[in-house]
Amino acid sequence: MLEILAVLSASAAAGMRIALPLLVIGLIENEKLWSRVPILSAIHPQVVVCVLVSWSLFEVFASKKLVGQRILQVVQLGFSPIAGAILGITVTKFTNLTYELGWLVAIVGGLVAFVLQLVQTGWFYRLRGLPIWLVLLQDVLCIFLVIFAFDAPNQGGLIALLLLWLAIRSSKQWYDFYHEHRQNKYSSEKPD
Repeated sequence: MLEILAVLSASAAAGMRIALPLLVIGLIENEKLWSRVPILSAIHPQVVVCVLVSWSLFEVFASKKLVGQRILQVVQLGFSPIAGAILGITVTKFTNLTYELGWLVAIVGGLVAFVLQLVQTGWFYRLRGLPIWLVLLQDVLCIFLVIFAFDAPNQGGLIALLLLWLAIRSSKQWYDFYHEHRQNKYSSEKPD
């Protein structure tokens, strides 16, 4: 059960940022640098470090401006399922969990990351930009979720489940808002 919570925690981090959680995993692994991370282990570590540091810096600084948030939303929406799958498989390798169905872990990790990123994108367009305090909270929470995935999977998994619950709740609010807006629009267009 702890392994599943750890996978949820790492995948939730990928739902907020892409490169930052992968960079943190490389720093946690220290001497082996992404040797147990799928896809990244096939690339030279110096190239991986350069790409992840560059993209992490872009994520951190660009997310503070509206134009940067728009660019990040598009890129993260496309790549968050891949990062979630990679992080999910990586956590299973670190915890020595033997799954015959590793693809199932990848699918669950990718879906968790995609759902959280999709909700974040929805809030971005509804609020016309995310507030700076929320962006800073995402940066901090992203790092802590990756660390919790390895050191405290119970807490990390519970935070990930709470984030999924908030995502489902906010999608219900969007549905109600859209439904109410649509009814008001049609009632105002009706001739008296």
